[in-house]
Amino acid sequence: MKTFKDLEFKKRDNFIAFQAKVKFDNGYELSVVAGESAYCSPRENLASVDGYDSFEVGVFGPNGDFVTQDFLPGIDDQVVGWQNRGQINALMLLIQSKK
Repeated sequence: MKTFKDLEFKKRDNFIAFQAKVKFDNGYELSVVAGESAYCSPRENLASVDGYDSFEVGVFGPNGDFVTQDFLPGIDDQVVGWQNRGQINALMLLIQSKK
């Protein structure tokens, strides 16, 4: 099972300082971002992803559509912010267990 430690963040030039995407064997994909335009903490562009306490996440289904709400009931957006590493690990386990 993949966890937060397996995410490979890449520095971005646009509104996001860092982004990691991981596609799972079941076709679902998770995007994790941090930077001054993301719902993260701190909400600024840092030199390293290690400086962030929380991140913005979005989940895509096998067809490429947002399915974040399928995994995080009660949210009213396609993305959810301020998720810490533990919450992201739990989300990753949920996604990977989906058939």
